[in-house]
Amino acid sequence: MATFTAFTKLPSKDLAEALGEAMEGLDPEPTGVGVFEIEDGSETWEVGGYFLEEPDDIELALLAAAYGAQPFVVSEVPDTDWVDKVRRELTPVVAGRFFVYGSHDADKIPDGSVPLLIEAAMAFGTGHHGTTQGCLEALDRLAGQGFVGKSVADIGCGTAVLAMGAASIWPDAVIASDIDEVAVEVAEANVRANDLTGKVACVEAAGFGHPDLAARAPYDLVFANILKQPLIDLAPDMASHLSPGGYAILSGILTRQADEVVEVYAQNGINQVRRDVIGDWVTLTLQKSK
Repeated sequence: MATFTAFTKLPSKDLAEALGEAMEGLDPEPTGVGVFEIEDGSETWEVGGYFLEEPDDIELALLAAAYGAQPFVVSEVPDTDWVDKVRRELTPVVAGRFFVYGSHDADKIPDGSVPLLIEAAMAFGTGHHGTTQGCLEALDRLAGQGFVGKSVADIGCGTAVLAMGAASIWPDAVIASDIDEVAVEVAEANVRANDLTGKVACVEAAGFGHPDLAARAPYDLVFANILKQPLIDLAPDMASHLSPGGYAILSGILTRQADEVVEVYAQNGINQVRRDVIGDWVTLTLQKSK
């Protein structure tokens, strides 16, 4: 399947982050957007998007002009054995009690850890990204404080690593959902590989829009590691699906976006308990008013 990239450069971090945020609204939508500083001393920033369909040249040109960026360079990505490439390059990740690894690193599992096997696959959430790591660390922290999730959902689950983390430490079943059919298939494969069949159910849905998600509500813990705007759009539904005193662990949020997300959730009765930063990314732990 062909994929496409679109990259540009800017002389300002603020403009680069604003442009990256604006790219989330493109049609076709990017599957991911990155903002990076070019480490050559030039103080230049690069913004890139990844697409499953060829992006619209006119939309990209308008965005570049609006934010003072260089013209986007669009490229078709050649077919590559990404699974093999990622398998060679990814190393295990420790996030609290959790140890996220590929089968090639099975001999490195520390004693006393909770191992989560995530094979290299084209779906977000291997544990190597600061957002996934932040969510696992937030889960570990809640569990360490004595919290036990009895009804847990992972919205926008990707590989289902967060759902599997919860299912590995608590007795009750967890439900995981993703809007992308391929991600759901990957999640199901990971659930089987971790011997969690029956403990994690995977469904295809946007937000909470699936009968199985409605049937299991209210939730005492919901993960949503997606992007800023989908998180904001999800806030009213999050409020209606969380039990009083229930927790939401949110990520996929740049540091400059966190205050806006916190404000919207507070307006819906879900208030910040903790904010953690890994690199440019924020993980929010919120709690619904009792």
